[in-house]
Amino acid sequence: MTDIQTQEDIYRIVAEFYKKLFADERISYIFTDVIPVHEKLEEHLQILVKFWSQSLLGTGGYFNNLTQIHLDVDTLSALTKDHFDIWLSHFETAIDENFEGFTCERMKNMAHNLSTIMQIKIKQKNG
Repeated sequence: MTDIQTQEDIYRIVAEFYKKLFADERISYIFTDVIPVHEKLEEHLQILVKFWSQSLLGTGGYFNNLTQIHLDVDTLSALTKDHFDIWLSHFETAIDENFEGFTCERMKNMAHNLSTIMQIKIKQKNG
């Protein structure tokens, strides 16, 4: 296996990741009922590719407020530590099944950091 090198590689990861999320009833409802990502999946995947490509490859192009997006979702349906753990597990699996190397490890570390930050921000918002 090779390391992540291109936006196409990142697309492969996020597409596989979302297959795993949709197949897991513990979390899939967030992406179908709470925020119907499945209705515009390709558009959503492209946004995720921009985010990760900017973070890992320095390509730029992501301008959304990642924190606010997750705070808004939490307002609609509580995001718990279990949700973030499931998210991380599927994300890491999607990476590990397809790639290996330094950039892969960076991506997993960034995902863990994002998970921690989001959980802190949600706790702050909810008092």
